[in-house]
Amino acid sequence: MTPRRDQKTKCEIYRDSMQNYKKYAIPPAQLIIADVPYNVGTNFYGSNPMWYKGGDNKNGESKLAGKSAFNSDFNFNLYEYFHFCHKMMRKEDTSKQARGRSSNSPCMIVFCSFEQQATLIDAAKKHGFNNYIPLVFIKNYSPQVLKANMRVVGATEYALLLYRDKLPKFRNGLKIDENGKNIRGTGKMVFNWFQWEKDGKEIPKIHPAQKPVKLLKKLIETFTDPGDVVIDPCCGSGSTLRAAYEMGRSAYGFEIDRNFYQQASERMLVWSEDPQIMMFDA
Repeated sequence: MTPRRDQKTKCEIYRDSMQNYKKYAIPPAQLIIADVPYNVGTNFYGSNPMWYKGGDNKNGESKLAGKSAFNSDFNFNLYEYFHFCHKMMRKEDTSKQARGRSSNSPCMIVFCSFEQQATLIDAAKKHGFNNYIPLVFIKNYSPQVLKANMRVVGATEYALLLYRDKLPKFRNGLKIDENGKNIRGTGKMVFNWFQWEKDGKEIPKIHPAQKPVKLLKKLIETFTDPGDVVIDPCCGSGSTLRAAYEMGRSAYGFEIDRNFYQQASERMLVWSEDPQIMMFDA
């Protein structure tokens, strides 16, 4: 897909820690999309077909069974993470909004396990994210059916929409007339649940915790406008950057793992000849 953007829209990925964001002069984010470690340790692949050889439990366990996915899972500092995310976001919108319209305040979407939500809410509040909305993503499949001892299987993913004080910018189809008034009958409710749509073969599978580009586009379309800035502080496969850039948003991501950085640069961000896409290996 050809990115829909103007000449000012950029896509940049850095093999560096988000702690060093200042040296890249990144503009502040309207939306941060993050995926923190799920703290599953050596059970990361417990709900993944990769636990078994060829993805089939009849073949026995693979070399990934009982293994962790990332070294960073064991030394991840949640409070430091929120500190830097808060710093990278744009300031709160202090202007007064007309009735029925959202502010232009920023927000952060953090994918997490169901059990992590209370911990994340507490850590986020300590860094200025005073409000939250739980988000649920519904799948029409479950890899847990591979486990012979499971009868009720998980088919959902979870995230938290975090924001400071004002409800953040959201776009629900509301239209404004020439007098600046809301057009009756436009706009729709934004539910707190979304369908989890799998990507097609045109999207490479790079990261074991990779989120679908189709889903990310829905979130980006809802909480940003074209030209806004989207940041993924631990971008892994780069799927968030691809989704944002194709939606006409500037996208910036950090990834400390060299392999994921290279895979994202060479396979996910396929417009490598586009002068607006830049890779930085620190």
